[in-house]
Amino acid sequence: MSVFQARQLRRRMTSPEIVLWNILRKRPNGLKFRRQHSVGSYVLDFYCHQALLAIEIDGFSHQLGKNPQRDALRDRWLALEGIATLRIDAVDVRDNLEGVLIHILERCAERTPPPPSAVPLPSNSRGG
Repeated sequence: MSVFQARQLRRRMTSPEIVLWNILRKRPNGLKFRRQHSVGSYVLDFYCHQALLAIEIDGFSHQLGKNPQRDALRDRWLALEGIATLRIDAVDVRDNLEGVLIHILERCAERTPPPPSAVPLPSNSRGG
């Protein structure tokens, strides 16, 4: 994907994506999120590299035609790359933004290793 195409997609973000981006761009819990991030031949709505987590905001169109099969294929491909996909209904962003944010941060925490200083030393390594 070209830089031009990525910029075009950023300009065409949906209303729920814009609302969520305005929160994620502030790096909640110290996590960095990218918007309209390309991976392979796909473009992810949002991506947290630290957690290897793609966040997709699904509107009604994701339920139509072959879109569910296309989304499932995409999710399987991302999983093979080590990237989990968290799908969130656009309506949930509108109606329960705080709950959506909590859910995203919990998934990131599950998938993010603790910093080296937070890992306890083995008992035989401690002085004493």
